[in-house]
Amino acid sequence: MPDPQATGRDLLVAVQAVSVNPVDTKVRVRAAPSAGEWKVLGWDAAGIVQAVGPEVTGFKPGDAVYYAGDLTRPGTNAELHLVDERIVGRKPETLDWAEAAALPLTALTAWEALFDRLDVEKPVPGAAPAVLIIGGAGGVGSIAIQLLRARTDLTVIATASRPETQDWVRSLGAHHVIDHSKPIPEQVAALGLGAPAFVFSTTHTDMHLPAIVETIAPQGRFALIDDPAVLDVNPFKRKAVSVHWEFMFARSMYQTADMGAQREILDAVATLVEKGEVRSTLTERLSPITAAHLRHVHGLIESHKAQGKIVLEGWG
Repeated sequence: MPDPQATGRDLLVAVQAVSVNPVDTKVRVRAAPSAGEWKVLGWDAAGIVQAVGPEVTGFKPGDAVYYAGDLTRPGTNAELHLVDERIVGRKPETLDWAEAAALPLTALTAWEALFDRLDVEKPVPGAAPAVLIIGGAGGVGSIAIQLLRARTDLTVIATASRPETQDWVRSLGAHHVIDHSKPIPEQVAALGLGAPAFVFSTTHTDMHLPAIVETIAPQGRFALIDDPAVLDVNPFKRKAVSVHWEFMFARSMYQTADMGAQREILDAVATLVEKGEVRSTLTERLSPITAAHLRHVHGLIESHKAQGKIVLEGWG
């Protein structure tokens, strides 16, 4: 493909590392390119700014950056990539390229879900000051646990079903770990905390919805990020529970007035990392970035057994 050229507010980034997310596999399956054209996947990267458009004010060539990109534009699985400066953060200085590339999409998703949608810093009257995270060992759950511990005093209850994933979420700071393959309400009740104010579901929401309805406190707030075929929210009515669907790409897709908030979030996460309050959720790295390696990682993601984030780095 021809080298892209930076115009407007775009940065031209020389990509050093990319991580793979469930959205990569979904786009691969659902959105084939038009005949004779290419569709570049990938929505997480860390790299070096090579050139800037004439309207760019926040970056210069040579800057180290990390970001999740824009679902409506070509992805990051490429040596050169264009991205709007408003959704780009400075790379954490204490992380290498792969460690940084593991963070952007999941950090943005978790931050927006917790602090923008669920508004976890606003208490729910009478509810336990706690957050139940369904799927704590995945990419988003892994960073959500850390953000809650770094920025709030809330009790974090995470679900994980295998010994290795339970150990992983404990290492990230979860106060309590329960098994989502067993009845969730009974396990939460056994903790003696009361009904949690917030529930954040990252996976298999349709399967766990009855348990979530039973577990969450009256007037609680519920957020999800996955794509159940049907989401019946009627059972939440009697508890006056609000339902929030987080989609990290909405700001860039619709060029919202607060699109630049994503740069602020990524910079805030970088600061937390540099202070040692948040760590990269990288669990596996492959090199170089090739179609064969990407195919392998897509398969791991689709198995729903991935722990943390898998990153590809370098071009060989």
